[in-house]
Amino acid sequence: MNGPMRALVAIAIGVVMMVYSEQAMNIVVKIIAALLFASGIVSLAVGLKKRNDSTSKLMNFNAVVDLVIAALLFTFNAFVANLIIYLIGIVLIGFGFFQILALLSASRVCNVGVWSFMMPVLVAGAGLFLLFTPEFAKSSISMIAGISLVIYGASELLSSWKMRKAIDEYEITHVKDVEYEKVDEQ
Repeated sequence: MNGPMRALVAIAIGVVMMVYSEQAMNIVVKIIAALLFASGIVSLAVGLKKRNDSTSKLMNFNAVVDLVIAALLFTFNAFVANLIIYLIGIVLIGFGFFQILALLSASRVCNVGVWSFMMPVLVAGAGLFLLFTPEFAKSSISMIAGISLVIYGASELLSSWKMRKAIDEYEITHVKDVEYEKVDEQ
């Protein structure tokens, strides 16, 4: 999943968690299961379409794994919902950390500014908070997790834009001069 798509999914899940904080965890588990189910169906269709291709076995395996995980999430929804805060905490820490690394990489090519690092640091901090204080009012945790996911989504959109800008700038500054000869048109 690319950066902007990840950002939009995170924002959507974050908004659901804020609006429906009482049922948020069950809804989030169902959304994740639905996304995995859709991914599994698409992978299965692509794998079946490319039967003779060397990637078809991998696509089919990925499809089966996605479909099995989706079925388990739907079946054990309540159990997974209780663990979701820990999972979101771990994911937020990872995403915040990797955004910081991506921005450090982009800063070698163009100026990304100190403020660009603030959101990923906040996201990682929110992940640590969720991971180490899960007993803090379950509905408040849903709200905090939702807000954190929305912040992460916004941060991911900004980071993706900055990375795209850095890539474009790198390509422009590293274009080699090519000798050419003008051909007379007749």
